[in-house]
Amino acid sequence: MIGYKILPLFLLVLLICIPSAYGCTTFVVTGDASEDGSVFVGHSNDGLGSGLVYNRIREDMVSFRHIPAKDHPETATRQVIYDPNSGGEFLGDAPSNDTQSIVLGEIPEVNHTYAYITGSYGMINEHQLMSGECTDYAKIHPGAEKGKRIFYSSELSNIALERCTKAKEAVMLIGELIDTYGYYGTGETLIFADPSDAWVIEMCGGTPDGTGGYWAAEQIKQGEIFVAANEFRIRDLSADNPGQIYSGNLKEDAEKMGWLNLSDGFLDWAKTFGIGEYSHPYYSQARVWRIFDRLAPSLGLSPYIEGPFSKAYPFSIKPDTPVNLTNALSIYRDHYEGTVFDLTATPAGGPFGDPYRVWGQFDSHDAPYEGELKPGSWSRPISTDPCGYSYVCQGRSTLPDPIGGVCWLGLSSPSETCYVPFYAGISHLPLPYTHGSHWEFDLNTAFWPYELLQNYARLMYSYMSPDIKAEQDRIEGKEIATQSEIEAEALARYNTDESSAREYLTAYTNETAINALEDWKALMGRMIVTYRNGNYNDVQNRTISNIGYPDWWYEYARYQYGPRVYDMEGLRETPDVKYVGEVANITGDPITYIREYQT
Repeated sequence: MIGYKILPLFLLVLLICIPSAYGCTTFVVTGDASEDGSVFVGHSNDGLGSGLVYNRIREDMVSFRHIPAKDHPETATRQVIYDPNSGGEFLGDAPSNDTQSIVLGEIPEVNHTYAYITGSYGMINEHQLMSGECTDYAKIHPGAEKGKRIFYSSELSNIALERCTKAKEAVMLIGELIDTYGYYGTGETLIFADPSDAWVIEMCGGTPDGTGGYWAAEQIKQGEIFVAANEFRIRDLSADNPGQIYSGNLKEDAEKMGWLNLSDGFLDWAKTFGIGEYSHPYYSQARVWRIFDRLAPSLGLSPYIEGPFSKAYPFSIKPDTPVNLTNALSIYRDHYEGTVFDLTATPAGGPFGDPYRVWGQFDSHDAPYEGELKPGSWSRPISTDPCGYSYVCQGRSTLPDPIGGVCWLGLSSPSETCYVPFYAGISHLPLPYTHGSHWEFDLNTAFWPYELLQNYARLMYSYMSPDIKAEQDRIEGKEIATQSEIEAEALARYNTDESSAREYLTAYTNETAINALEDWKALMGRMIVTYRNGNYNDVQNRTISNIGYPDWWYEYARYQYGPRVYDMEGLRETPDVKYVGEVANITGDPITYIREYQT
């Protein structure tokens, strides 16, 4: 790599240790910004699960667990497990080749832990505490070390859902755990929201003495929307701001590390502890802009900024119109269509507007360093093909917690998935969602039917995506239309027997998820048959039509220089031949006709 030897040490460690594909987008819509008072928290897990440590690959990026509530004896402790996808290597002797079983330490257990659903990170608990996540580049990404740095964001998010019911309570707990037990791995952003409040907490390691860590938290104003996309979003910190909380050692340590001059009088969290965009210019901030611009076009925010630490986009914004559930789900189905970053546009989108790209060496997630100018990268969309899963959690203060909290979960790329409801009060998950791997093809898992169709749709995306969208609208529309009916029945049961309500919601969740999965398998079969070999195969009428390519593609691909006449040399010597998509009936020399026609 050019410039490898002159990389600062902390970036050298970062480049070696960072997993090859992290890139999540997370957001929160506060209750006063939504149509019906719902709070929405979104998270897309855009990782391939390829963090490589001790030659082991974590394989649970597309499977989920329901952790039941539990009582614990007073002397109980909770183990903290090393996360091999943290971007921080384990500094010590591993007990075996299985890095997912390394116990970094233990903390005192609480008397009672709550039930919750988790994937790579905690998602929602039985008290409607919701969480979202994205990875960020910080100045230092330290390794995990017993007794010094035992926490990464994944375990922190799970512990918060186990122990907390309120958003502020969750960020306070996480801050305390970082201060006490230390933090390793990449910089991270976690969102926590309950039906009445929402906070974001950002964190990283790298203290001068190698213990503890850094964190800053900020409350999201009611009526507003917050977005993060792989870059720290909290900016100027002030002790006078009641909506901010942060670790007490920030300024002094930043000065010791040479990152800050205390005479400045304030601390810009993102600029002091982060290094800016995640991979290349506009990798992170373009997604923040896109979501803000979709929900508040009246702000007239420009897609262009002056640098990685631009303040062109505010911390949070008020939407032009209240956001409903359908709007919230659609946020993740975006490829910058109709904008300067449009990935369906020609010519890169190909003849059928494929919004996804085959990644090259300069699209990988290595952090840019000062003075580095890469040859170029593709725009990073919100809906991206490496996505393992995404969800939008919904919380409502008007309903009891087991009913009011819902996690709308979809597998594979959001634009080609189908979201299904998982209620906070369920007791277990449907079997296909409890196992699955990127590395083993299995249509009995929830992941692969969605992933297979997403990959197949890329062959003729502009033709197949409308069919996929129609099925999304049908299934999700039915789920949303019947939501009030389902919840009315659950509430009636809850008022007499909470366990009956939970059983009802579990049965509904499992049935709905399985039905959607079977419908998607059927859709996949129809798409394979209908567009087999690049034709339109009308199953009902048993007819086959040639679809062909759009006229611009014939021109771009020099199709007009193909076998039209026997005098191929004469054809290729004719200047400015254009494809017109017409048949000509001529007498005499066809080359003469072509030359005359062109003029």
